[in-house]
Amino acid sequence: MPTRSKSTNRKSAVKANDWELVKKQVEADEPIAFDPEVDPYDPNDEAAVEAFWASATITRGRGRPPVAVKRPTLNMRVDAEILEAFKATGPGWQTRINSLLRDAVKSGAVRS
Repeated sequence: MPTRSKSTNRKSAVKANDWELVKKQVEADEPIAFDPEVDPYDPNDEAAVEAFWASATITRGRGRPPVAVKRPTLNMRVDAEILEAFKATGPGWQTRINSLLRDAVKSGAVRS
């Protein structure tokens, strides 16, 4: 199945946030532009649309990968300067807080 590159420059291409243009096109009931060399199916042909989506496989995209044991969500209050200090360390600051708390429990500084 051909894929559309980001550099595709078609006159019919609509910006993702150009909702006014989309509304006008829907009201005009114009056929959707279709390029058989780029598009996987003709969006104006209901049978082609149904066949494409019936055979489509949905794959997980970006985001957190699934884990065997989900950690619970915690909502707690800390001093603003503590939070800023951890956030200043960059991405992964919540994981670092979790590691410090785990180490405190293991070392006996916090008893369960």
